[in-house]
Amino acid sequence: QVTLVESGGGLVQAGASLRLSCAASGLTFSFYAMGWFRQAPGKEREFVAAISRSGGSTDYADSVKGRFTISRDNAKNTVYLQMNSLKPEDTAVYYCAADWRTSGVAVRTTAYNYWGQGTQVTVSS
Repeated sequence: QVTLVESGGGLVQAGASLRLSCAASGLTFSFYAMGWFRQAPGKEREFVAAISRSGGSTDYADSVKGRFTISRDNAKNTVYLQMNSLKPEDTAVYYCAADWRTSGVAVRTTAYNYWGQGTQVTVSS
């Protein structure tokens, strides 16, 4: 059984930093590209960042480029999202996802096979 568990969310002020973690189990982690998505109230789930199986390729949404960094530790079966210079518009539930079909990085939600339960990030102004 594949399980993805996000952690690290919370309530912070604008300009602060947070580091999200997603621990994976029940899969061969290094075989999966990983992604982070977010969903704000009343909005569709949107792509944030993605990383390839080896970590050699990454991609970011324009709204987070230069502020967020995705990374992974295949030995720990964990993917991270370092979020700096947070803005109120970053407020959302953040989800990690795993994709076994894509050799590079994937930005579409439909590319991903498994999803975590999400962690809330709230940024106050």
